[in-house]
Amino acid sequence: MDLDTLLTGLKQRRGSDLYLTADSPPLYRVDGATVAVEDRVWLAGEVESVIRAVLSPAESDEFDRTHELNLARALSGVGRFRLNVFRQRGQMGLVARLIPIDFPNAETLGLPASLIDLIMQKRGLILVTGATGSGKSTTLAALIDHRNIHTRGHILTIEDPIEFVHPHKGCVVTQREVGVDTVSFEAGLKSALRQAPDVILIGEMRDLATVEAAIHFAETGHLVLGTLHANNANQAVERVMNFFPVEAHAQIYQQLALNLRGIVSQRLLPRASGTGRVAAIEVMLNAPRIADLIAKAEIAALKEAIEANAQDGSRSFDQALYDLYRGGLITLDEALRQADSANNLRIRIKLESAGQSAAEKPQFSLRQEDQF
Repeated sequence: MDLDTLLTGLKQRRGSDLYLTADSPPLYRVDGATVAVEDRVWLAGEVESVIRAVLSPAESDEFDRTHELNLARALSGVGRFRLNVFRQRGQMGLVARLIPIDFPNAETLGLPASLIDLIMQKRGLILVTGATGSGKSTTLAALIDHRNIHTRGHILTIEDPIEFVHPHKGCVVTQREVGVDTVSFEAGLKSALRQAPDVILIGEMRDLATVEAAIHFAETGHLVLGTLHANNANQAVERVMNFFPVEAHAQIYQQLALNLRGIVSQRLLPRASGTGRVAAIEVMLNAPRIADLIAKAEIAALKEAIEANAQDGSRSFDQALYDLYRGGLITLDEALRQADSANNLRIRIKLESAGQSAAEKPQFSLRQEDQF
């Protein structure tokens, strides 16, 4: 069984990831859980042979030198795959993620209207956060596509690797892959302004240089999108600050307060039906109250401010979970398990249910002698 066969099977099983490692059968991740492709355990030599077969000589040499390799692979009629090749316990391993051919649509994904409004902004910084496998890339691709359809301009992306391929629609879309089209994120960003972009997508803000560049580009009139590994808006701001020395924090808080447009955080949850997953999305729009809190470094107060700013389009994780539960998309247990404040969410659901039950009861006019 070669790698292309395994990747085709991943698509047929509606899986998201393939895990290939020695002393284990190949595994697919389907609806968040791993399942064995076959019962037979693969030995180290077989795993290495299957992986080496898809690497070019240059890629194979790079892997032997660095023991790490990121690349993309496209299969006609199946999709694109993001591959990470690595060593573990001295043996080769691979994880592949399916990037579907079907282009994500902001409306069909159910993205909040406030999030779609964000991508149409002229300038500023938008952060998309979440754990690995939370759907950040899919959300970003849908937002970029919406901008591509509805505006005229130049969209520049720097990715490692390129996942979704964006055709030119209303915009010219320039997609640069680290290791193929540019040496590094830092190198690609240094030349970005010479390419006169309106929108810049940074595939991953992984170090001080990329974070500094993102803030600088936002200050100079560009719309910048970047991803971070953080669970919510509070953590995202703290993660940004952790890239900088303490003596720079006061200035960075001020820059974020002025240039941040919003933070989008998401998690993928199993559907109540048992098939597929659905995104719970938190949106923090940089309204005046939130900008003031960031400027004052009062990050712990952001959650309460997000909930208070709901009428302007912000939405907390717990509100997103409540909406998904009320819509029958996730179970109560899952909503409470994922909640930032499970007790508050439980109380809200109980109060809502009690209110509905009272409203549904028939109203009687009792005679005094019937009352007790």
